[in-house]
Amino acid sequence: MADKKNQKSTLTFPMRKENYMLLIGGVLLSLLGFIFMSGGASDDPNVYNPEVFSFRRITLGPVFVIGGYIVVLMSILRKPKGGTKAPENKAEEAEL
Repeated sequence: MADKKNQKSTLTFPMRKENYMLLIGGVLLSLLGFIFMSGGASDDPNVYNPEVFSFRRITLGPVFVIGGYIVVLMSILRKPKGGTKAPENKAEEAEL
């Protein structure tokens, strides 16, 4: 019990900075895709608006959204390049 009080508590995040940057980039890419798909509605429901079926809304927007989801998934699954630091002694290894 006394050992735990004397130890410093260090805050460790589950991912590294690069992973979080990729995660933010993937979310922004997905948001951009949803922005591309928005709009095109007609004020009058009896009038046909061909803008609904534009390349930007039908193809480009979904490609950006799926690409963003892939980047988010890669950011979660990506391992750090340097690897993890090995415990220096058996006591630290037992705590992990």
